[in-house]
Amino acid sequence: MTITQGDKVPAVTLKEMTGSGPQSVETADLFGGKKVVAFCVPGAFTPTCSAKHLPGFVQKADAIRAKGVDDVVCLAINDPFVVGAWGDQQGAAGKIRMLADGSGDLAKAMGVELDLSALGLGMRARRYSMIVEDGTVTRLNLEDGVGFEVSSAEKILEQL
Repeated sequence: MTITQGDKVPAVTLKEMTGSGPQSVETADLFGGKKVVAFCVPGAFTPTCSAKHLPGFVQKADAIRAKGVDDVVCLAINDPFVVGAWGDQQGAAGKIRMLADGSGDLAKAMGVELDLSALGLGMRARRYSMIVEDGTVTRLNLEDGVGFEVSSAEKILEQL
């Protein structure tokens, strides 16, 4: 079943690259007691994700935070080394937390898996953005497949 507005973000462990290597991040800690904007891309270094989705959030991060948001998070089904390197390449440091859902545990728990095996990419997640308040999804912008119509930073700014 696909997650909807009003649902709690499932409890899973994500990974974040740090100076001392990958560190575990529990979704309960990430979203609990805070207002967080999170967005998910089908894959790091992929065309739309690299040219539009992540850059839009990097450019709008300060404006998003100015609306009372505690954290802005990018999720991708890649390993933390790739997600960290992609964040570095995109200038996300200090603006966007880059988190890896390496095995797709969060995507599966949220019901947003996307099978891109025909393209050689395996199981991924549908593209989305969401506003989470104290662990509860208050806004969800879920794309059909890998499209990029409703999950932009501009859309989130309109919703905040």
